[in-house]
Amino acid sequence: MHSVKPGPANQSYGLQVARLAGIPAQAIQLAHQKLRLLEQQSTQTQGDLFYEPPSAEPAAPDARLAELDAIDPDELSPRQALELLYRLKQLAKP
Repeated sequence: MHSVKPGPANQSYGLQVARLAGIPAQAIQLAHQKLRLLEQQSTQTQGDLFYEPPSAEPAAPDARLAELDAIDPDELSPRQALELLYRLKQLAKP
């Protein structure tokens, strides 16, 4: 008997499910080899999946961001704010 518990599984059962679903044995063997290779690589170093290394050169400033940074919203009239909104919308178009 098996039971389901909350939390992550300690292994994937995808290959067993594939075998039960009738996937050809050769495909399952290739997948098993690939899985072993990936498991070996993951035990060597597991980096942060969401870490993005800094680029060698700083990114060019976005024209929209530069324009937004230069704005003092408290100094804009409603008409100026509307015109600015339309101008920024034009900048956002590809």
